[in-house]
Amino acid sequence: MMLTALLSGLFTGAGLIIAIGSQNAFVLRQGLLRQHVGVIVLITSLSDILLISAGVAGIGVLTERWPLLIQYLRWGGAVFLAVYGLQAAYRALSGNAALQAAQASAGSLKAAIATCLAFTFLNPHVYLDTMVLLGSLSAQYTGIGQILFALGACMASILWFCGLGFGARLLRPVFSKPAAWRCLDAGIAILMLTLSYWMALA
Repeated sequence: MMLTALLSGLFTGAGLIIAIGSQNAFVLRQGLLRQHVGVIVLITSLSDILLISAGVAGIGVLTERWPLLIQYLRWGGAVFLAVYGLQAAYRALSGNAALQAAQASAGSLKAAIATCLAFTFLNPHVYLDTMVLLGSLSAQYTGIGQILFALGACMASILWFCGLGFGARLLRPVFSKPAAWRCLDAGIAILMLTLSYWMALA
């Protein structure tokens, strides 16, 4: 039963985290640029651990009782994604991303942290996935089983973000060409603007 709870949390967490999204796209890009990767991986992992733990502890009920909180986050997230998407579109059209990569210039750590936190906490779906959904699923277990379920979900987050952030360097040969960076930013722009549109209509 204990192993079942751990594996259930691991695979459920992985299924929710590995989906293509704005946060993952940001972590991947930082990994490719080798800019503040350790800090970004740490922030994303700790944020998920915090939210998953809160959900299992029962705080996810608050988001159900106060739907206006989700609405504020939804509109804030939609605006943020739209702005970031337009920036990615500009990079794709101008080729600035390829120039930055070639020069290996490190961006501001504060800006990277702020962007990472915005991607994490301005996304209402992160609360629904980690706090409400995982919190509800953990209720099928009691005591140590519930803790192990949460531990499994946290492990999935850590493994994913470490693999995505630090493993991105394996793709560096592909992104040695400016065209590859422009394609990546074009894809990120489409993803961000689409997510912003969906979030605004939700």
